[in-house]
Amino acid sequence: MPLLVMKFGGTSVADLDRIANAAAKVKREVERGYDVIVIVSAMSGKTNELVGWVETTSHLYDAREYDAVVASGENVTAGLMALRLQEMGVPARSWQGWQVPIRTTSAHSAARFVDIPRTNIDAKFAEGFKVAVVAGFQGVSDEGRITTLGRGGSDTTAVAFAAAFGAERCDIYTDVDGIYTTDPRITDKARKLDRIAFEEMLELASLGAKVLQTRSVELAMRYKVRLRVLSSFEDTDDNSGTLVCDEEEIMESKAVSGVAYSRDEAKITLVTVEDRPGIAAAIFGPLAEAGINVDMIVQNISEKDYEGHTVAVTDMTFSCPVNQVARAKKAMEDARAAGTINYDDLVVDTEVAKVSVVGIGMRSQSGVASKMFKALAAENINIKVIATSEIKVSVLIDRKYLELAVQALHDAFGLDKAA
Repeated sequence: MPLLVMKFGGTSVADLDRIANAAAKVKREVERGYDVIVIVSAMSGKTNELVGWVETTSHLYDAREYDAVVASGENVTAGLMALRLQEMGVPARSWQGWQVPIRTTSAHSAARFVDIPRTNIDAKFAEGFKVAVVAGFQGVSDEGRITTLGRGGSDTTAVAFAAAFGAERCDIYTDVDGIYTTDPRITDKARKLDRIAFEEMLELASLGAKVLQTRSVELAMRYKVRLRVLSSFEDTDDNSGTLVCDEEEIMESKAVSGVAYSRDEAKITLVTVEDRPGIAAAIFGPLAEAGINVDMIVQNISEKDYEGHTVAVTDMTFSCPVNQVARAKKAMEDARAAGTINYDDLVVDTEVAKVSVVGIGMRSQSGVASKMFKALAAENINIKVIATSEIKVSVLIDRKYLELAVQALHDAFGLDKAA
């Protein structure tokens, strides 16, 4: 039988009525002739509640017990979904991660997939079961301990099952009806995309779009899993939502497909650093060891008079998430104390935001950066840092101009109109 993977997020299974609504969508696909693997998240708000219980009980908690507690949210949803399907006359069985078994690494709360054997679930399908309801977000380590994949891990679970079982498609049901050219809350001109390439979706997800988890898109791109993002709360058909697919499935692409943004950015500048071979490694090595997620980097080289000698110096600027600033400052201060780097000052700006334009059409169409910069200049928005890739241009600007910048760029590239 053809097989589909259907994933329902927390808002889609937030209560018993919504579980019943999701189950009705699963039943419809069974009636169309599919075997279905359903991946479920915990009911909305439940994971936060469980995490709170853990942190209240033990401030320096054992990560293995943390996973044992927080994984229980998905287990409850899986059992309730299977029961609802059975009440609808659909042969269904729930599966926890260890029952599949979903084999993962032992990195608790950040585990990665090792293997998803098909044997047990295939055997149930052969017995006449039509639906396997699998608890997302979790697996089991070689030590036999429950593991979790990190926030948003149910998306990754769904894509991994679609790859392992050769599913025709992986449908991600959520509280939005697809992928938009930008956040509709910022501009009412945002347009839902019918299709978007894996690479574009990966950039948008990593740059702040929160519809899909970045790891899930990486996995889908690697294994060519066709993803469809659609709403749990609307009647849907084969043309609903947005299809995330291979570039070859998209006939023509505009230069820019979407505008993404991130509010939670900070800019850090090391002022007057000696310009010498290895200085970049001396700066970014300690940052990496401290777990700092460095993004945009700019180096400005100049000269300084030092005791009658002219020496080459540089100002090194980089961006990172706001919540990592304290650790980044400490890493730099420790490196200076150790004598591996020296700088005159460390300047932090936490009132910045990142705005990016993304599109596979940039590969074949020129002038994207120029149009972007002109659109921002027309709104008197100053650019602090620029970073580019083959299909992306990102800028760092004052956070107070974020909404204006997104609206200006959306208009400049005509994203309210189809290609």
